[in-house]
Amino acid sequence: MPIKVSRKEKSSKFLGLVVNKTVFLGATLVLIGSIIFTLVFQQEADYYFGIAQSYVSAHGGWIYTLTANLFIIFGLYMALGKFGKIRLGGKNSKPEFSIWAWFAMLFSAGIGNGLVLFSIADPVRDFLNPPRLAGEEPALIAQEAINFSFLHHGIHGWAIYSVVGLSLAYFTFNRKMPLTLRSVFYPLLGNRIYGWMGDVIDIMAVITTLFGLATTIGFGVGQINSGLTHVFGIPSSLFYQIIIIVAVTLAATLSAFSGVNKGVQMLSKLNVRVASAIFIIVLLLGPTTFILKSYIQNIGSYLTNFVDMATWTEALRGTDWQKTRTIMYWGWWISWSPFVGTFIARISRGRTIREFILCVLILPALVTFLWFSAFGGITMRDILLGDTAMIAAVNDNISTALYVFFDKFPLAMVLKVLGVVLISSFIITSADSGALVVDSITSGGKLKTPPFQRVIWAVATGVIAGVLMYGGGLNALQTAVTISGLPFAILLGMMCFSLHSGMKEDYEQNEREQKLLERETYRKNILQLVDKEREARSQNTKNEPTLTDNKQ
Repeated sequence: MPIKVSRKEKSSKFLGLVVNKTVFLGATLVLIGSIIFTLVFQQEADYYFGIAQSYVSAHGGWIYTLTANLFIIFGLYMALGKFGKIRLGGKNSKPEFSIWAWFAMLFSAGIGNGLVLFSIADPVRDFLNPPRLAGEEPALIAQEAINFSFLHHGIHGWAIYSVVGLSLAYFTFNRKMPLTLRSVFYPLLGNRIYGWMGDVIDIMAVITTLFGLATTIGFGVGQINSGLTHVFGIPSSLFYQIIIIVAVTLAATLSAFSGVNKGVQMLSKLNVRVASAIFIIVLLLGPTTFILKSYIQNIGSYLTNFVDMATWTEALRGTDWQKTRTIMYWGWWISWSPFVGTFIARISRGRTIREFILCVLILPALVTFLWFSAFGGITMRDILLGDTAMIAAVNDNISTALYVFFDKFPLAMVLKVLGVVLISSFIITSADSGALVVDSITSGGKLKTPPFQRVIWAVATGVIAGVLMYGGGLNALQTAVTISGLPFAILLGMMCFSLHSGMKEDYEQNEREQKLLERETYRKNILQLVDKEREARSQNTKNEPTLTDNKQ
């Protein structure tokens, strides 16, 4: 049995809402204050955020690099070691969702529109501005550009998500604690997680989640608008982008109202189906053999150079390429981890730790590599053959790169429409799943709350994105979210230690209880054998002939 913990109910009624008032009000005030500061003092925000980003990259980049790699090692240790057979929710727990629905939801929440936004832009940018091979053969530069795209969008990011998701799932389903970030630190802080320390942790999680979602929606809306321009000739302007935000927010609100089992699951499956349709069309109408060959080659090159790239810190070069690439991505993944980790935990009851880690760590990365090999690989091939159209598209606006890429194919219009649908669906899924996560955190970790509470957070996400886009504060906010990843990296390191301590404690207690049970069972079996032996002797004694019988 799991170790029992002392818990205090922090949820209460407030303005008709079931919330932890400290977390709810604290997060709301910080959100409002941050938005006002970003809008009113936009130039100052850009300036100071830029200074902070440079300082974090120069002096804290090694922390990002170290922790990102340690998360992979820790995840594999948990999956392949003695804890791997533990089932989230207990040994008799059954998965709430099918493997297909589960993968679709974790993939949609974790990938988002970054899959289609950066699969072309990142290889092109890293080809034009090589991290390490400037002046070398173009083919080698192109291959390393793909390798670094794999690094930034592959196993490392999903290792971060898996650590947070596993920690939350274990303490929620196995120790019966609230589904909030504070619960994970119980082995370290004890009942202090129900005081101001826990409130600060949860407020940080809410702020990071909402700002991360708002920036994603803001940049995703630009890509949707670019798609509508290519397909229907609708101008790309702030007016239409605000309308798109309203439409996305409305759809996310309806989905969030219906909950995980309906809206989120349905949209997640739609994401996977539309993405699969786009990929199959590109595969069949494009250079099929090249895509499959490059997929194998790219994975091989990525694995061959994995340790070198993953531990490279520019120590001897004195350049700042990593500031806008690797460090930015590690900060971005870590900043999103409270949101995605909480959502993955929410949908993972009944999975074993081994199944959870290996699926979350490997499956989405393999799909991402296949997508990047097709879109980024074809782009690199065409550039090496002298076609500079994609370079011009990326330099002009990375949001339009996907649609320029589709112009290479016979069914270009169909692909563009599907692209708009996919990006829209990804953003809606992120917004509604984010609303579910924030609602869970602000309600004190409750898995079920009144539907209108989720609606509030879905609307809030859209409002934040719209206001910041109108005021031009998204770039500053993106930088701020990246910077906030550094303290979270340290916090996640503590989370790993806390999870291991709690799991080890439970495992050892279960081992002791199992041994006591085995001893008790052994003792009962021995007593039963002794009793049977006594009965047998007694029966034999009764059946033995007496002396009188022998004389007769």
